[in-house]
Amino acid sequence: MRKSIFTLALFGLYFTDAPQVLAESGVVAFTNAQIYPVSSAPIKDGTLLLKNGKISAIGKNVVIPKEAKLVDCTGKWITPGFIDSATQLGLREVSQVAGTVDSSPSRKDPIRASVRAADGVNPRSAAIGVARRHGVTSALSALSGGLISGQGVWLNLFDGRNDSWMDTISDDTGLWMRFGEGGARAVGGSRASAIQHLRETFDDARLYSQNRKNFEKNTLRHLVTSRLDLEAVLKVTSGKEPLVVSVHRASDILAMLNFAREQRLQLVILGGAEAWLVKSQLAKAKVPVILNPIENLPASFESRNMRGDNAAILSEAGVRVLISSQSTHNVSSLRFLVGNAIRAGLKWSEGLRS
Repeated sequence: MRKSIFTLALFGLYFTDAPQVLAESGVVAFTNAQIYPVSSAPIKDGTLLLKNGKISAIGKNVVIPKEAKLVDCTGKWITPGFIDSATQLGLREVSQVAGTVDSSPSRKDPIRASVRAADGVNPRSAAIGVARRHGVTSALSALSGGLISGQGVWLNLFDGRNDSWMDTISDDTGLWMRFGEGGARAVGGSRASAIQHLRETFDDARLYSQNRKNFEKNTLRHLVTSRLDLEAVLKVTSGKEPLVVSVHRASDILAMLNFAREQRLQLVILGGAEAWLVKSQLAKAKVPVILNPIENLPASFESRNMRGDNAAILSEAGVRVLISSQSTHNVSSLRFLVGNAIRAGLKWSEGLRS
């Protein structure tokens, strides 16, 4: 998880004022708060001390300096800032207005590994401010379309308030792709065709990596994939970044597990409508699943076995679950989604952690 100076979600405070309070130089003490560090036990009636915008102490018996500005948080919560791990924040403003949508490049090529979401992000998107107001301090934004859609971007939503924004985003958050019905359509064929395209792309990347000099001399055998796409794929084959796959059907998830094992990749499942059916395989492979817990009605044949307690079943089986809005304009509903996952059986502590 990336570190940020501003990582607090101050629920119950006037959140429009919270960023200014956090950014102030000097010392600020939040007292009488219900503090949920997530990495340790909750602290009842605790104090969180900030010095120059960074946490310096947290607990029940924190010594508060005389010069500290006091903020009484009686009846209020403090948690780490929430992270939405699958959005299109900054890439999509008004879905019906094509000029404001940069989330799906128009390239016909199904392999778009070299396309960087970071290059199209608008840090002053109105949706970012709404998400920040509701306690979401970080988000991953990703492209869509094709078989391999491109490289995602990490957004620090607080730094988006000033001109230093472009220095704080990062595009080393993985390669995003889709499989199943969408992946098959992207290659104009079937799921088997999509897997064949993937194998060819990853094999080309490894061959290119081992024969760069021959490639430059144009003596390497013809490679189907472009050089820039190969360079992007190498970040995944080297283990530096994960492959994030949007996939729903249980058999498709198993196909991706097999592909990741064959290619020695870090895999993350996005969507996972039928992931609960293959929970044991996911747990054994230590593959996390990013899901939206309120999606419980099938939108297609590949998700006909989806259910509302998917997150609870996966978590109980030992699968790491990440709850996401998988949206742009509903990132602010992240707390609502977590609450629904808990209602459906996810442990409270795991809900907050997810």
